[in-house]
Amino acid sequence: MNNDNAPLLPMPIRVSPYEHQIAAFNFVCKKLGLLPESSHTSAGYGAALLMEMGTGKTLTTIAVEGALYKAGRIRRVLVVSPLSVTGVWKDEHDAYADFDYTLAVLKGSGEKKVDTLRHLTRNSMRVAVVNYESCWRLENELAAWRPDLIIADEGHKIKSHNISASKAMHRLGTVAKYRLLLTGTPVTNKAIDIFSQYKFLDPRIFGQSFYSFRNRFFFMTGYGNHTPVLKKSMEDELTRRMHSIAFRATKKECLDLPETTDIIRKVELEPKAMKLYQSLVKE
Repeated sequence: MNNDNAPLLPMPIRVSPYEHQIAAFNFVCKKLGLLPESSHTSAGYGAALLMEMGTGKTLTTIAVEGALYKAGRIRRVLVVSPLSVTGVWKDEHDAYADFDYTLAVLKGSGEKKVDTLRHLTRNSMRVAVVNYESCWRLENELAAWRPDLIIADEGHKIKSHNISASKAMHRLGTVAKYRLLLTGTPVTNKAIDIFSQYKFLDPRIFGQSFYSFRNRFFFMTGYGNHTPVLKKSMEDELTRRMHSIAFRATKKECLDLPETTDIIRKVELEPKAMKLYQSLVKE
């Protein structure tokens, strides 16, 4: 883990960050071209925060948002997250953001979501938060809104390259100049999971073709040759490419973290899940 102990740019947040959050902020600012040391010179920039739950990747992301906004780089931010945590983004911005912004969680019917997006018109930085299911259904409207920064929260949700949510994120990623992917578990099952996430983040890392990526890095084994196994000879290259634009932090490494604090969050369930939940309560 990077040991930078001072922000290379001001972090526009209302709390004192921990050392690993400062290091993560510095890393992302370099990758997004906010600092002269940046190695990226192309029209698009992407970075991943592979930080375990509880290490503060949302706080770090809010600081990056603010730095980009204050540098005049962004005006519109699209956050795509699981439905259960869309509201958390509003709470975290309200608690930590030390810059001018307007945030709306897109909820209700499709028409209502589009109307909410249309009315995000203030002169401050505008943040729209939407869940993955709604994102692919509203892809055209979100693309027309032209976000400058897209944040894929719990980015492992798009680990499958051929599902609707992933395809929409890949296409939306080409609209935004800046992209961030947040997850504590980029590989939830097999190493092949990372292709789709990085295709959204920066397709230069592993390419545009899933099958080219698979053939380069994996053997196909098992019954019917459906099980990908990472080639030993390619392990180092895959790790090097993956970490070239990713900051990794584990709780074990973050020695200055405080004791665990339990926070109760209200979760808005989808109608089908709510029906099941209510039947379980009755039983």
